[in-house]
Amino acid sequence: MWAKRYGSRSAKRPGGNGMFVAVSRGLAIFIGAFSLLNIVGELRYPGFDANHWWIDFRGMILPVVSRTFLGVSAAFLIAYAVRPNMPIWRRFCTLLTTGITLAVTALNTANFYILLGIGKITAGFPIAFSLFVAGALAVILTACIRRSNKETGKTTRARILVVILTLTACLFAFPLAQMFCFGKTDYSRTADAIVVFGARVYADGRVSDALADRVRTGVKLYLDGLAPKIIMSGGPGDGETHETEGMKRMAIELGVPAEAILRDSNGINTEATITNTCDILEQMASGRILVVSHFYHLPRIKMTYQRHHREVYTVPARETYTLTARPKFILREIAALWVYYLRPILP
Repeated sequence: MWAKRYGSRSAKRPGGNGMFVAVSRGLAIFIGAFSLLNIVGELRYPGFDANHWWIDFRGMILPVVSRTFLGVSAAFLIAYAVRPNMPIWRRFCTLLTTGITLAVTALNTANFYILLGIGKITAGFPIAFSLFVAGALAVILTACIRRSNKETGKTTRARILVVILTLTACLFAFPLAQMFCFGKTDYSRTADAIVVFGARVYADGRVSDALADRVRTGVKLYLDGLAPKIIMSGGPGDGETHETEGMKRMAIELGVPAEAILRDSNGINTEATITNTCDILEQMASGRILVVSHFYHLPRIKMTYQRHHREVYTVPARETYTLTARPKFILREIAALWVYYLRPILP
């Protein structure tokens, strides 16, 4: 009776542990593949590397050392995901590299809250992105520690499905977390110029509420003395009034002198705005810029400006109301962020 009772309990453990390992394998594939893709992409396209999105070694070690370490760590993560039954040496190396990476993300998290505490940044969503990354690494580390090679079992369809679902969830969760954790954080500081991204202007010439929020935020940065120029960028409106005309008119009404406002009337999309404003900034001999748009748009903007080798700090538009189409905009941004990220290496 005793053996039967306790034997049945222990029989349940491998199954539950198997699903936990399956989740950790999905996480390991995503983190490992993303890290390697960044490293390989950087070799051909300088500025492609986005590893600092999830683990920031800047200020700690030389870039070449951090990339080498991340490459080795990624290789062990992928190897674990493919073959979770590991010899002792590979288990040790996987635990060591994952543990070091986890420690760095913990430091990144602490740095975020230090900056938040001293008022260097303000966060509309006060959870550090690195905290989510640390959680994912902790799951992988725990699974590696708990897993016994005696529990080989079969890789069932259910476990494969869990790996695939975890990987798919990461593809959605990664940009979504960026939008809320990074996009909602205000990095306002002194700069050479402010760039405000356009939005809809109605046929009667009125700016939309979304555009009004962006312009008001940019104007406040100017009136607070953070930059001497504002660049308004946008495309055609619904009627005769161009988006940048509506933006400039509103900014003047709010107290910005006309001579402080520059217009990019060909900013028909994010890539066009960034390319055009980089040309304007080059002519102005400007370095640091502040960029204003809605929070879900800012990660893609930041990434694209960095690939143009621009020092950019993002400021989310202070919303006076919640956009009714926000879920649609966020879903669109998830896809757009991956498209913009992969664009340099796509055919």
